[in-house]
Amino acid sequence: MQYSEGSLGRVFVIRMDDGEDFIEAIQRFVLEKGVSSGLILFLGALREGRMVTGPREMVIPPVPHFENVEGGWETFGVATVYPGEGGEPKIHIHTSVGRFERSLTGCLREKATTYLIIEAVLLELTGLEARRVFDETTGLHLLSLDEKLP
Repeated sequence: MQYSEGSLGRVFVIRMDDGEDFIEAIQRFVLEKGVSSGLILFLGALREGRMVTGPREMVIPPVPHFENVEGGWETFGVATVYPGEGGEPKIHIHTSVGRFERSLTGCLREKATTYLIIEAVLLELTGLEARRVFDETTGLHLLSLDEKLP
């Protein structure tokens, strides 16, 4: 187990409107505000999106299974923000979406067009020694923290 202790910094409430790309908009906001580490909570609806709903098979490195959603899906989720290897913040978004009796949960990637509205709360985290580092075994950019418990 690894850990890093920090503090709560600024708090932002963000509104994304119909047609905005949630992923692109939140990435741009984080960069413009200089947030290097944080937690994002969000809810609203997606016009369309693309998400990884698990691996095709349980092997390492995993081969992702993608699902596309379109046509007005309710959504809520959480995202983390940590600096990548070049120092630029990298956002990892997990969401659950639902439409009628169908629901999906997974990692939101590539596109996520807002339907009507998405409300988000961004909690900036300060004083952390946290970053995303490429892991050759998994082929993923994983969270790395400086402190370890025995």
